[in-house]
Amino acid sequence: MRLIAAFLLATALFAAEDQPKLTISNGLVEMKVLPPDAKGGYYQGTRFDWSGQVASLQYKGHNWFGQWNAQYDPKLHDAIMGPVEEFRTNDAGPGFDEAKPGDSFIRIGVGAVRRPDDKPYQSFRTYDIVDHGKWTVKRRADRVEFTQALKLGGYGYIYKKTLRLEKGKPVLAIEHSLRNTGTKHLQTQQYNHNFFVMDGKPTGPDASVTFAFDPRATLDLKGLAEIQGRKLVYLKELATGQSTFTQIEGYGKAASDYDLRLEHRGAGIGVHITGDQPIVKLVYWSIRSTFCPEPYIALSAEPGHEVKWKYTYEFYTLP
Repeated sequence: MRLIAAFLLATALFAAEDQPKLTISNGLVEMKVLPPDAKGGYYQGTRFDWSGQVASLQYKGHNWFGQWNAQYDPKLHDAIMGPVEEFRTNDAGPGFDEAKPGDSFIRIGVGAVRRPDDKPYQSFRTYDIVDHGKWTVKRRADRVEFTQALKLGGYGYIYKKTLRLEKGKPVLAIEHSLRNTGTKHLQTQQYNHNFFVMDGKPTGPDASVTFAFDPRATLDLKGLAEIQGRKLVYLKELATGQSTFTQIEGYGKAASDYDLRLEHRGAGIGVHITGDQPIVKLVYWSIRSTFCPEPYIALSAEPGHEVKWKYTYEFYTLP
């Protein structure tokens, strides 16, 4: 089993290395970004937003992102790397509830996809994409800007996301805007899955997550991890096949609670994440190769209106 897993991981790493990348730097941090590509892109699934995939982020000889999943297929729902994001409208996408089998609905950041049957939406299912929308990618020395424009029936939007390295700081800003160009109200939730792979070190007692509030886990962490004060800590190193999953409660209605600090003492690095919107849901998931807080925010745009939001990642080394 370990040999099979190693082979699959090696195959996935080769696939990642073979992909064209956009390199940006501010002189302190160097980041390699995988652009959206319907024909040859590293990720072609329908769960996550195609823009802003980060293959690596290097600072002071350390790396915060990379391949975490041993299985690879470009259309696999989670064959993706970096601080990746997903939009969910009624746990699906705009237009899903109205769509009949054979009709299309929207996955923001992906495109218009076909509803194949009358089954409920399934996050881990890959749907056929019938319209990718119009993607535009602009790169400068220290940033990459992605724009996707799409219309389907009464729904329409222009979605922009910019990954920008701040001048003179080990800081990544992820800036978003969503303009409603249709006739129907756009209401959705969006979250960042945060697939951190800190120097390839395993998830275990060296890893921790600190929250800005007193967190409560809603599900059993199986003796693998526990809440200690404002920290989630690991009691043992996760073996291949082991995982933790829970929702986290305890946050309030202020954007100041969107404040997370992930550290890995074995790697000697950490990251401080803040957002400018209140958390409306917080999921936590981890396996041996990655540990991931997933904060959700709520977004709403009437026709003709635009909503903006921003996440900030500050990278640092530990003493």
